[in-house]
Amino acid sequence: MKSAAASSGWIRPVLILILVVAALGALLVVGYLPRRDRERALVRAAAEAGTSLPQVTVERVRRSQAGSDLVLPGNVTPITEALINARASGYVKRRLVDIGDRVPQGQVLAEIEAPELDQQVGQAQASVAQAKSVLSEAQHNHNQAVAKLKLAQVTAERWRVLVAKGVVSRHESDQKDADYEAQKASVESAQAAIRAAADNVQASEANLRRLVEMQAFEKVTAPFAGIVTARNVDVGALISATGGQPMFRMAQIDVLRIMVEVPQTHAPYIRVGQAAVVTLQELPGRMFPGRVSRTANTLDLSTRTLPTEVQVQNPGSVLLPNMFARVRLIEVAAAPSVIIPGDALIVRSDGTQVAVVDEGNRIHFRKVEVGRDFGDATEVRAGLTGDEFVVVNPTDDVREGAEVKPVKADRPAAAESQGRPGTKGAGRQTAPSEHP
Repeated sequence: MKSAAASSGWIRPVLILILVVAALGALLVVGYLPRRDRERALVRAAAEAGTSLPQVTVERVRRSQAGSDLVLPGNVTPITEALINARASGYVKRRLVDIGDRVPQGQVLAEIEAPELDQQVGQAQASVAQAKSVLSEAQHNHNQAVAKLKLAQVTAERWRVLVAKGVVSRHESDQKDADYEAQKASVESAQAAIRAAADNVQASEANLRRLVEMQAFEKVTAPFAGIVTARNVDVGALISATGGQPMFRMAQIDVLRIMVEVPQTHAPYIRVGQAAVVTLQELPGRMFPGRVSRTANTLDLSTRTLPTEVQVQNPGSVLLPNMFARVRLIEVAAAPSVIIPGDALIVRSDGTQVAVVDEGNRIHFRKVEVGRDFGDATEVRAGLTGDEFVVVNPTDDVREGAEVKPVKADRPAAAESQGRPGTKGAGRQTAPSEHP
């Protein structure tokens, strides 16, 4: 009995010790071993990170087309526009049109009451009548002088015959000759008086015609067929012919012209007769065909642009003067340029650059000359040949000579097929690739 009790006394502590050791072993397996595996994985990852290459997104540059549409803003203006001023001073007697009225050429717009001018016309008519009376009197005096000249000539000839026969003295014959010469002078004087009177009649008639023409300006008429765009007078208003506010403004809007400023890069390729299409934001879907009617043939010194006029038909008078429009010049030739993504540019103190990935997947920076900005794309005029891959959104890992792992930028097929700058909505999606 004592032996069994002693045996059971030392077995219990041993079992407890075994259980404690087993628990410690379980804790070691559950806690230490996973931690050791994680540490080893981190060491391997760090080693791999030290030897892996940084990934960069690249995109192939593309060349723009030699001929493409050129879209420019412009202001719609009438083909003909005029301010209608009065030529006669007076009061507005009648006003026959208002703004928005369409009028044919020659239609009376308003009538002016000018009593002073009417009196001047009456005086001029009296002056003409008086000048004609003076002319008639001068002609009558001339006729009398001619008759007296004939009589003096006959008398002088008779006295010469009598002198030859010795009937009268030579002194008396010389007196008749002198009377004849004096009468000739009287005839010439009468002729001069006729000419002076005739000139006076012409001057008086010219003055009368001038006043009559001025009197005709009492009716203000339309110089061309168009629409009244402004009216500044009303009945009873005092009008001055020597200045003041214009009475009306008229515009011809069947054909409109739009002035656009063509950049210097496209200016040499603009030609008269070139096709154009005019659109307005307020009229989506409507297109108005037009053509280049003329250019300034010289660049504006301040903007380095070519002022160009585009004429467009205006059926139904849909287009209104002073509207803002967009003019698309069709197939404007230009020297091909290189187009790159807008976020590939690197602006530094030493100039604008792009990061190019060569065939060995190494980075090389190139200075470029930037042209037009199309939003998500930029024109490069110099620095690239057109077959390079450029880094998009370069990070600090992009350094000169650094080896990288290029990944192509995936853009929508529509943007690539167009081959034109300014394509919106181009997204990017990376995919594993060792080389572009």
